[in-house]
Amino acid sequence: MNSEPIIIERTFNAPITKVWKAITDKSEMRNWYFDLSEFKAEVGFKFQFLGGEDGGKQYLHLCEITEVIDGKKLTYSWKYDGYPGNSFVTFELLEQGDKTILKLTHEGVESFATAGPDFTKENFVEGWTYFVHSALKKYFEESN
Repeated sequence: MNSEPIIIERTFNAPITKVWKAITDKSEMRNWYFDLSEFKAEVGFKFQFLGGEDGGKQYLHLCEITEVIDGKKLTYSWKYDGYPGNSFVTFELLEQGDKTILKLTHEGVESFATAGPDFTKENFVEGWTYFVHSALKKYFEESN
């Protein structure tokens, strides 16, 4: 079983404050991520949302914020209601002049191996690649 974390990195032509807001403000997150009813970048805050492939089965995601370094790092647990496994998603930001490097790491996806074909590492890579390289990129292009 491959326990290497998924790492997706991209540089955005946006200041670090704008990128931080995009990953921590629920009204901004709805523009590129999931339709969250509540979200606070505070350790211990729990949130949930439905997600899955368009037209496919939707899964209830259960998450809890585990680490916040304001403006730099956000980590939360990531699991599914009714399915085995638990993982952690981390967003790290690094200022590079007037641009921002975003590094997303998803650790522990192998813990979902017995949950079914929708939970393969390849599916997680595909999903995070879409969010970072397409949805978030488009969000910044349209909000400039």
